[in-house]
Amino acid sequence: MNQPIETKKVSQWKNPFYIDYSVNILLFFAGWGIWWSFFQIWLTTKEGFSGAQVGTIYSFNSAFSLIMNLVYSNIQDRLGIRRHLLIFCAILQIFLGPFFTFLFVPMLESNFLIGAVVGSCYLTLAYLSASPMFEALTERISRRFNYQYGSARAWGSFGYAISALAAGFLFTINPALLFWLGSAFGICLLIVLIVWNPINSKKNVEKFENKQVRNREAVSPTTKEFLNIFKVRSLWEIAIFLVFSGTFYTIFDQQMFPQFFTKFFATQSAGDHMYGILNSVEVFLESILMGLIPLLMKRIGVRRTILLGVTFMFIRIGGCGIINNPLGVSLIKLLHAPETAIFVVVMFRYYTLHYDPRVSATINIVTGLAGSVGQILLSTPLGILRDSIGYRSTFLVIAGIVLCAGVYGFFIIRKDDQEVNGEAFNKAIKK
Repeated sequence: MNQPIETKKVSQWKNPFYIDYSVNILLFFAGWGIWWSFFQIWLTTKEGFSGAQVGTIYSFNSAFSLIMNLVYSNIQDRLGIRRHLLIFCAILQIFLGPFFTFLFVPMLESNFLIGAVVGSCYLTLAYLSASPMFEALTERISRRFNYQYGSARAWGSFGYAISALAAGFLFTINPALLFWLGSAFGICLLIVLIVWNPINSKKNVEKFENKQVRNREAVSPTTKEFLNIFKVRSLWEIAIFLVFSGTFYTIFDQQMFPQFFTKFFATQSAGDHMYGILNSVEVFLESILMGLIPLLMKRIGVRRTILLGVTFMFIRIGGCGIINNPLGVSLIKLLHAPETAIFVVVMFRYYTLHYDPRVSATINIVTGLAGSVGQILLSTPLGILRDSIGYRSTFLVIAGIVLCAGVYGFFIIRKDDQEVNGEAFNKAIKK
C-alpha cells in the first residue's frame, strides 16, 4: 500500500499551476458549453430531426469516442504532463463555426448518415474525447504541483454555466452564433496553451513540485503496462456500473431533457430561454459543489460518496418522469449538480486510490469507454422508445435501470481500504 503523500499548505491562488490549469479548463468548457448545451434542441427544433435520428447521431458520437478515447489516453499517458495533445484539440476547436456552417448542416440535409458520421468524427476529435484529456491532465498536474483538482475543475463548470446562460439568449437570435463563438473560445484557448505554461519556470517547479509524485511518475508506462489494464477484473466491474449509470448523463441530460423541458412553455423561444437559465444555474451550482464535494468525501469516504451520486441520479431522473410542472422539474433537475461533481471528482480519486496513478488517464478512459458502449447500445433504442411512449414513461424506464446499477454498485465498488494499489485515502477524523 502506498502512503499518503505529504504536501505543503500553500494558498492555491499563489500557485501558478492552479491558476493556469483553471484558466485552461474554464476556456475549454466555456467553448464547449456555448453550443453543446443547445445541440439537442438545435437538432430537433431547428433541423427537424426525430428522436431516433438524434439517437443515431449520439450513437455515432459514442462509437467514435470509444475508439479515440483509447488513442488519446494512451498518447497522454506517454506524454505525461506535456500538453501537445491539448494544443492539437484546441486547433480543431477553432474550426467549429466553419464546420457547422459550411459542412455539417449541408451534409446532414443531403445525406443524413454520411453527415452524422463526419460530424461525429470531428466532434469526437475536438471535444468529446478532448474533455477527459483536459480533466485527466488537470488532475495529474494537481497531484504533481500541489493544488486541489476539484477546485480547478470547478472553473470548468463555471465557464460552462456562463456560456449556457449566454447561449439561451443567443440561440433565439441566431443559432449559428453559438458555433462561431465556440471558434472564438478555441482561439483564446490555443493562445493560452502555447504562451502560458508555468512549468517553463524553474522557480515555479522548485517551489510547487511534489518530488515524491515526480519520482514515482518519472518512468512512463510501457505498452505492456497499458495493455495489462484491460486484464484488471475490478476495473471492468466498475465499468459495467458506469454503463448503466454514467451513460445517462448524455442520453438523459443531452439527448432528451432539453426538448422535454422546453415543451412546458407556450413558445419554443420562451422554452429555449428558460432552459438556458436553468442549465446555467445548475452548472453554476455544480461549480460550487466541485470544491465542496471533496470535503464530503473526506467525511464519508470515496465509496459512500459514489453511491450517494447514483442515488441522486435515480431520484432526479425518476422525479422528472413523475412531476408535471416546470418549477418542480427545475428543482429536481438541480440534483444534477452534486451528482456531476461526484462523478467527476470522486471517480478520479477512486482510480488513483485503487490503481496505478501513472496510468490515471487511461484508467479514466477505460471506464469512460463503458459510458460510450452504453450510449451506443442505448441511445437509439431509448430514442425510439421516447418516440413511442413519450418522455415521462421513458424517464421511468431509465430510472429503473439506474436503480439496478446502484444495487450492483453497492456490491462491487471497493471499500476505501480494500485493494489499495495507488495513493491511500485517509478519511477525516470526526471531532
